[in-house]
Amino acid sequence: MTADGIGVAGDYGSLATYADAAHYDRRYRLRKQDVAWYVARAAALGGPILECGVGSGRIALALARAGHDVVGVDLSAPMLTRLTQRLQQESATIRARLQVHRVDMRHLRLGRRFPLVIAPFNALLHLYTAEELRELLATVADHLAPGGRFVFDVSVPLAENLARDPLRWYRSRPVRLDGVEGPVGYRERFEYDPMRQLLVVWGEFTPAHGEPWVVPLVHRQWFPLELREVLNGAGYEVLGWTGDFSDQAPDAYTDSLVVECRPRGAAP
Repeated sequence: MTADGIGVAGDYGSLATYADAAHYDRRYRLRKQDVAWYVARAAALGGPILECGVGSGRIALALARAGHDVVGVDLSAPMLTRLTQRLQQESATIRARLQVHRVDMRHLRLGRRFPLVIAPFNALLHLYTAEELRELLATVADHLAPGGRFVFDVSVPLAENLARDPLRWYRSRPVRLDGVEGPVGYRERFEYDPMRQLLVVWGEFTPAHGEPWVVPLVHRQWFPLELREVLNGAGYEVLGWTGDFSDQAPDAYTDSLVVECRPRGAAP
């Protein structure tokens, strides 16, 4: 398999890695810093909150537990099923605070506005062209209340990953998957398409019994200044531009770029 034929928002390359939602939750169970950061921003900016790319609810459930009403949207049916299952373990009060919709976030039409719209953990990296990103920014603007904020985070492109030999496999520790007996071998390789700025991480799973299978994860590599230009061209002003869920300016060592913005000219 190669990167040819994938790289359109909502296609197999953008959804495949989320098909096993239980594995996703196990893989990122220790990722907590961004959760605390979004909860803190919600406390400062207020709700209700619209989350683009709600997934299995890692951020949304924390927001609901903190007392906020949340509307979550996602295109992945397995992730939303997982979120529904997780919601069953919550109190009736928490369940009432969280609504979900299965829809492409670019095409959302709720007919209501929010003081805070968020797109956590690389949701924007599944928008592979400037046009796809502009579609989302227009949709966000339609759902922001006057003075509302759009807050998101994206991984900063890492030169080491972009320059890896696309034929070389990198072994990682075995994983456990629901419905598969015993530990499952895992390795991955990195294929970068510099013309489309797409990085495909091919993850290969090798069970003790049976044939291996490969799952792609496709991320657009949005370089920081390029991202700022798209925001500016779409009529947004950047209010916050920080690194790694801190109040510090991003630098050469930043992993996650955190952006807070709003449509230009919006009332404060």
